[in-house]
Amino acid sequence: MSAVAEAIAEGRVGGRLWLYSNYHCNLRCTYCLTESAPGVARRALDPGKSLELAREARELGFTGVGITGGEPFLLDWMPELLAELAEILPVIVLSNATLFTGRRLAALEPLAALPIHIQISLDSAEPQANDEMRGPENFAKVVAAIPELVRLGIGVRIATTLEDPASHDPSELDRLCQLHRSLGVSDDDHVVRPIVRRGRAATSGLGVPAGFDELEPELTITADGAFGSPFGPTVRAGALDTDLLVTRTTSPLAVPAGALVRVAGGRDAGHDARLGIR
Repeated sequence: MSAVAEAIAEGRVGGRLWLYSNYHCNLRCTYCLTESAPGVARRALDPGKSLELAREARELGFTGVGITGGEPFLLDWMPELLAELAEILPVIVLSNATLFTGRRLAALEPLAALPIHIQISLDSAEPQANDEMRGPENFAKVVAAIPELVRLGIGVRIATTLEDPASHDPSELDRLCQLHRSLGVSDDDHVVRPIVRRGRAATSGLGVPAGFDELEPELTITADGAFGSPFGPTVRAGALDTDLLVTRTTSPLAVPAGALVRVAGGRDAGHDARLGIR
């Protein structure tokens, strides 16, 4: 067993390889890690490069692939890429789900029954509270899209981001759970996570700090290099944060994967990270 596969098996490094497909987005969420928004430079990973990385990840012992951004589905070739990635490893793709109508929804039909989950952001059962952080009409678009994806047979997960989950009103969270159940998403497919004080959130003072002490090491590849967490490649005041940069080298994947294993070497295999994208 390789050192990377051993670290994954022992829980010292996350089993999912994360790929930042792009950085531009149709929304401008108040807590966005990457300061994504309309007009932001794409900084996209080439589909061929993504497939190459996924194949290398499988050989190294990784157990899944995660796609994040930006909004991945702004890229017209994303559904086709997801289908190809799913032939290599199980896939989860993070999305705001506001684009799933018309041709974009139809383009997702071939993904039905594949080992793919679309993880959708939904922060409150109350439209106004949700849209305050994510933008006008976000709630309405999301709750319309989820049943359509479920109808197509595509796996859906809900991700709720809260300033402080531990102190959040439990009744509000209960209402959100009732909502996602009514939309066809089970409790097992609902994750709750804190706002991370990086990117746009760093200027607001919201959320919790994040560094290698708080984060589970998860190899994350971007157009700018390899990072130790999908929370790592953030932007502040237009400049890329490099505190969680592992190496600028992304190919072959064994180089950044080995570097991350070394970074994680001093951590307890039973470390319970406070943060994470699941």
